[in-house]
Amino acid sequence: MTSTLERANSTISLSTPSTMKAAIVTGPGTITIQEVPVPEPGPGEVRVRLTGCGVCASNLGPWSGPEWMQFPTAPGQLGHEGWGIIEAVGPRVSGFEPGQPVTTLFQNSYAEYDVGSAEEVVSLPMELSEMPFPGEPLGCAMNIFRRADIRAGQTVAIVGIGFLGAMLTRLAKKAGADVIAISRRPCALETAREMGASRTIAMEDHSAIVEQVDALTGSRFCERVIEATGKSWPLDLAGELTGEGGRLIVAGYHQDGPRQINMQLWNWRGIDVINAHERNPATYVRGMREAIEAVLSGRLDPMPLITNAFSLSRLDEALNATRDRPDGFLKAVVRMP
Repeated sequence: MTSTLERANSTISLSTPSTMKAAIVTGPGTITIQEVPVPEPGPGEVRVRLTGCGVCASNLGPWSGPEWMQFPTAPGQLGHEGWGIIEAVGPRVSGFEPGQPVTTLFQNSYAEYDVGSAEEVVSLPMELSEMPFPGEPLGCAMNIFRRADIRAGQTVAIVGIGFLGAMLTRLAKKAGADVIAISRRPCALETAREMGASRTIAMEDHSAIVEQVDALTGSRFCERVIEATGKSWPLDLAGELTGEGGRLIVAGYHQDGPRQINMQLWNWRGIDVINAHERNPATYVRGMREAIEAVLSGRLDPMPLITNAFSLSRLDEALNATRDRPDGFLKAVVRMP
């Protein structure tokens, strides 16, 4: 039997190969799959044999090849929505054992294995061990929902219905809010209705949208508005839909430069503006744990929202689908060999 002292100073692992397949982005819009050494966990780290990894829209900036991007990437880099099985436990790790199903916040998960801090790992119950579970976006949805402070009886507008917007629609509806979903794609609006939105509006004409929400709310507009696109115009729209003393929650990832906003309107209406992006891993882990509870309880069901699955060798197609958003697309995941 392994003693506590031995465990504190040694790596415990299952049998593993010496090499793995990993995706490397070699230039704008191009990848290669290479055989590279399997990483070893250091003190306080675990190695996970990945089952899959979600594809995040934040990858699209680096994928397009901006001047600041350096190619080639490290093996597996950009993948940060992984889930799988703990395969090795490094020294000074407690609470985890080889064989446990987990979801992670690791950063090189477009690969068969990834290594990271045990503090960025969340155990999955056996009921969820067979389903795709990209913990980072699920945790992100829970963190945004918490900071939005949505309550029963409120009118909530969600601007942008993708994977994140659809989950927030469901959470807001379950909280007793009346949800208005606004998106450009008919398939996304249909998804919003399935998630519980009472009204849907096509995101086409700015003034027409404002007029419709004005009429629907008796000129009060919305107590809560969540912008989930990461684009300038929808952010402007979200501000106009927020009622006096309301809360505008910025959930979209704005990665393409500065924004000019109508500060006069924001001042006049006295709205609170929440940047719902987190940087503390512990906050993400909290959200991931809350997401697990929400899925187990039935408040959240991500499975219908994961619409496209690709093999690791087709990561380029997965990224392009995330960029182009073909009809019916909401979320892509990559399945490992």
